[in-house]
Amino acid sequence: MKMKLLSAAIFLAFSSPLLAADGDIHDVTILGTSDIHGHFMPWDYASDKENTRGSLSQIATKVKAIRKEQENLILVDAGDTIQGNFVETFKDEKISPMMLGFNEMDYDVWVLGNHEFDFGLKVLNRALTQFEGNALAGNIEKTDGNPFLPSYTIVERNGIKIGVIGMDTPMTQVFAEGTNRLGGMVFTNPTIEVKKVISKIKDKVDSIVLVAHMGIDNENNRSDTGVADIANANPELDAIVAGHMHVEIDKAVVNGVIITEPGKYGRSLSRIDLQFSEKNGKFTLVNKDSYTYKIQGVTSDKSMEDLYQPYHKRLRENANRKIATLTGADLVPENEVRGIPQVHVQDTGISALFQEVGFFFAPNANVIALQIDNDNAELDVGPIKAKDIAYNYQYAGGEITVYEMTGKELKAYMEWSAGYFNSVKDGDVTYSFDLKRRSSKYSTNDFFAGVTYTIDLTKPAGQRITDLNFSNGQKITMDTPIRIGMNSYRMGHLTRKGGVLENRDFPVLFDTKAIYGEEAGTIRNLAIKYLMEEKKGLYQGKTMQRWKLSGLVGYDKERKIVKDLINAGKIDILKSEDGLYTNVAAINVKDFMFASSSEANAEIMALKQKLMKATDQETIDIEQRITLINALN
Repeated sequence: MKMKLLSAAIFLAFSSPLLAADGDIHDVTILGTSDIHGHFMPWDYASDKENTRGSLSQIATKVKAIRKEQENLILVDAGDTIQGNFVETFKDEKISPMMLGFNEMDYDVWVLGNHEFDFGLKVLNRALTQFEGNALAGNIEKTDGNPFLPSYTIVERNGIKIGVIGMDTPMTQVFAEGTNRLGGMVFTNPTIEVKKVISKIKDKVDSIVLVAHMGIDNENNRSDTGVADIANANPELDAIVAGHMHVEIDKAVVNGVIITEPGKYGRSLSRIDLQFSEKNGKFTLVNKDSYTYKIQGVTSDKSMEDLYQPYHKRLRENANRKIATLTGADLVPENEVRGIPQVHVQDTGISALFQEVGFFFAPNANVIALQIDNDNAELDVGPIKAKDIAYNYQYAGGEITVYEMTGKELKAYMEWSAGYFNSVKDGDVTYSFDLKRRSSKYSTNDFFAGVTYTIDLTKPAGQRITDLNFSNGQKITMDTPIRIGMNSYRMGHLTRKGGVLENRDFPVLFDTKAIYGEEAGTIRNLAIKYLMEEKKGLYQGKTMQRWKLSGLVGYDKERKIVKDLINAGKIDILKSEDGLYTNVAAINVKDFMFASSSEANAEIMALKQKLMKATDQETIDIEQRITLINALN
C-alpha cells in the first residue's frame, strides 16, 4: 500500500544540465523554510517538552554553516510563521518573536501564509513593519484594488539577478469566510498573477524563482490552488519553494520547473542550487537541482537561544498554570492495542470535555462536532494545566460556529467522518484506518455529541451510521432540524467542490469568536474559562458510551492472541509503506491460519527461505508472519 505523495504528472528526477556550459561558472543557492508555525526553539510548548525534531534556532545553525561555504545565498520563507506553538501569545506585543529570528538570520524574503491572517490585519501589519527583508504576496488586493504587498523582488548575488515571486494560497479567503480577518481584501488567481510578473521582469533577471504558500497539487479540488498548475502555465519559472501542505519534497519537476517543499515546524530546510555560465557579462542558467536537509538533532544556535530566552521562559510558565483538578476517571483510556489510538476507536472523556464546552458557550446548538487532533491524547486524574488543554486540542484557531441544517445533512457529514475507517472483513481482529484519510494533513475523524449512534464497519463507506438518535432517545429523521456547533474550517472542507456537502450554504446562527473575541472564542481558551469559572476548578471524569464501532465478530481467541503479541512487542500493527502512518490495514487472522500443522510448517519453511534474500523491512514482515502462524496454529 504505497503512499502516493505526488500526482502522476510529477516526475521525481531532474539532473541533466540545461545547456552545455562554455564560460565561467557561478552558483547561487536558495535556502527555503515554510510552515514553521512558531517553533522558534526546539521546544513543544503544548506538552512543555524538548523537541529536537526541528526549530528555527536549529535551522539557523545549518544556515550559518552553509553561508560559510556559499556566499551567493538567498534565504526565503514560504509562510505560516507567526501562528502556532503558542507564539501567538505575543501577538499584541510590540515585538514579534518570529520577526526577531528572521532578522537575526537575515532572511531575504517572507511570503505570507494563510495562518498569517488568523489574528487580523493589525497583528499581521505589526509583524510586517518589523521584518527587515522583503515581504511578498502577489495575489492579495486591498479594498481599493491596490496590492497589499509587492508580488516580487529582485535579489542580486555577485552580479546574478534572481527574480523572486511570492504568492499565498487563495484558499486563505475560503478559510476566512464568516470572519473579518482579511479586512475585505480579495485573493486573486496566483497562476495569472505569476504570469503577469514574469512578463514584467523576464528581461531584467537571470532566473525566476517562485516562493508560494501552496502545495504541489490543487487543494479541495479547486484549480490554481497548487503550484503544479502554476508551473504548467509558467514554464519560464526555474524553481519553486512550496509550502502549506506540511510535506517534505526533495525534488519534483513539473513542466521543467523544479519544486521543493521543506515540510513543517522547522524539521527540514530546502535547498535549490542554480548554476550559471557567464560569457561577456551575461549569465545563463545551465543547471539546477534541489533537495532538503533533515534538521532533527541539529544543535540549536546559541545566539538564537539567547534571543528567545525571555519568550521561552514566559511560554513555559504559561503552559504550567494549573487551571483545574480532574477527579473520577482518566479522560483517555489506555490503548487496548499498542499503536491503535484509543481516542479514535471509542468514545472518550476528552472529547466529552470539549463538547461540553461547545454546548455551554453555544447553547443554541443541539449537536456538537469536533475532532481530537492528537493520537496520543492523555489527561489523567490529578491537576489540569493549561498545557493539557492545548496538548489534547492542538488546533489553536478552532472555534464553535453553529449552523442550521437537517438530519439528512447531519447524517451525510457523519457518514463522511465514518469514512476514516476501513471496512471490516471476515477474519479481521483489529479496526483500522483508511490510508488516504490517515495521511491527510488534517485530522478528519470527527466525534458527535448530543446524539447517540453506531458506526457499523461491516457496511461500505456512506452506509455506516446506524441507530442515530438525540441523547434523549428521540429519533433523528431526514427532516429533523439540526443546529450543529462545529469548526468553520471543517465546514469549508465539507462544502468545497467535491465535498460531501458541496456548494451547500448553511445559515450561521452563532459564532464563539464573534461573541467572545478572536482569541478568547477559541475552543482552547473557552475550555480554560469553562474549567476555571463554570466548574470552579473541579472536573469529574467519567466513562463515555455515546457512540461505538461495530463489526469485529467472532475470532475471539485469535483476537486475544494477536492483541497480546502486539502489546508484548512481538509484532506490530500495519503501517503505510513509508512507515509514516500507522494502522492503515487490519490484521486478518485468516491470512495466518492453516487447516493442518503440516501446512503451517510448510508455509514457515517457505518464509524462512525468503529470509535469506530479504531486505531489512522484508525481514521484519516475514518474521512477524512466522510469529503469527506459530501463535495461531
